[in-house]
This record gives sequence, structure tokens and C-alpha cells, in this order.
Amino acid sequence: MRLEGKTVLVTGAGRGLGRSCAVRFAAEGADLALLDVGTDIEGVPYPLATATQLEETAELCRRAGATVLAVTADVRDQPGVTAAVRDTVRRFGRIDVLVNNAGIAAPSGKVVHAITDEEWSLMLDVDLVGAFRMIREVAPHMVRERAGSIVNIASTAGLVGYRHFAAYVTAKHALVGLTRAAALDYAPMKIRVNALCPGSVRDAEQVDGRMLSEIARSLEVDLAEHEQTFVQAQPMNALIEPEDVAGTALWLAGDDSRQVTGTVVTVDGGFTAR
Repeated sequence: MRLEGKTVLVTGAGRGLGRSCAVRFAAEGADLALLDVGTDIEGVPYPLATATQLEETAELCRRAGATVLAVTADVRDQPGVTAAVRDTVRRFGRIDVLVNNAGIAAPSGKVVHAITDEEWSLMLDVDLVGAFRMIREVAPHMVRERAGSIVNIASTAGLVGYRHFAAYVTAKHALVGLTRAAALDYAPMKIRVNALCPGSVRDAEQVDGRMLSEIARSLEVDLAEHEQTFVQAQPMNALIEPEDVAGTALWLAGDDSRQVTGTVVTVDGGFTAR
């Protein structure tokens, strides 16, 4: 029960890595505020998590013994972010851990000069500025307690480049930079900020994952064979499982990593070691 007595706020909790992290945290004793947009976003060419999926995540966490607050909110919307954080503090009294997981993989699949202003802005607004907005709202509550852990879910795209994914790569590189700068800002207050960079994560059915298939679609990779295509680039010859990422997020959230801040932790099967 490594998170017993702690409150964790997870964005992008409706499915995928957000759901995997939330369920693992619940099993470790945390109470949870779960945030997701709960509807599609104009310009994103695939369905996003629904309010029903968010409630499914909440129910899985309740079964594990957690008290749960589920909130539909868009990280692009400052008033919505402010209200979600306010409601979390009203419900639980504090926020000990923030997991910035909300993100989109597309619009992508274009060379740089083909990216429109709207596509560029949308990607950065969700994947980078959304995390900034969450930190800006949550950090004052952690400062008050002089304790806290912020885990930014970045990507190997925050460390290396990928063809036809310039906006995504830019957002994730910038998120790593934000992580390092925020870690220095908040270190005197004992608030830790770290980035977690997953590699190719399998679209596991139990978490309704679909990110890898959407990346494959943007790259025009045959969806019937996309897993094997991505495995070929993995030194350990296996895709990353959602629980692998959740386990690392748990370590960064808990007290076992109390002297770890400003770091980038990869869960990528050795992909970025080459």
C-alpha cells in the first residue's frame, strides 16, 4: 500500500495509460481524482475517450478500494482545469500526486511544411500546454504542504525524432524541458517533478488502448501487422505493456523515489539506448 493516505490526480484517465496508472494507484491505497475530456475534439482524427470509459476507470478503482472523483474536463480549457483542481481539493483536502497523462497522437503523418497552423497549435495545446496548466493549478496546493510528486507522461518522442511527427516530437521534447525547469523551481519545497518516457505501448484490451494503432495509422502502417512492425524496432523484442508504465509511474509517485527529481525515466525496452 505504497500510496495509502495519498490523493492522486490523473489526466487522460478514461483509457490507456491513464486507466492503467489509476487502477494500479488504487490498488496501492490512493484515493483518486480522474480527469478526461470525455468527448471528441475537432481536429483529432480518431475517437477520444468517452465519459462512459472514464466512469469505467472510476469503477475499476472503486473495486480496488479507492474513493474516486471523476471529472470531465479539457486540459485546453483553463476554467475547466481550475474547477477540476478546486473540486479535487474540496473532496480530498489535498493533492499529493499529479500524473499529466492527457495527450493526443494526431493530427500527424505529415512532413513539416505540410502541417497547418491549426494542427500545430492543437497538438501543443493538448500535449504541452495542457500539462503546464495542470501544474500551474496543482503546484500551489503542493507548495502549501511542502510535498508532492508530479509525473509528466512524455514519450521516446521527447528524446529522439520521428519522421512525419514534428508537432508531437516538439511537444514531447518541450514537456521534458518543462519537467526539468519545474523540478528546479519546486525542489526547495520538496516537490518532485519527473518525466516518464514510454516506448511503443501495446493497445491492451483491458485498458481500451488505441494509441499505438493511431500512430500506425498516421504512418500508413498496415493495422493488421502494426504490432509486429513496431516490435522489430524493440531491442527486447516485445512491446511495452501498460502495466510496465504504471509500475514506473507508481515508483515516481511514491516515497521510494523521494530523492528523484528532474529526471527522465524511459520504459522503452532499450529503444533509446542505441
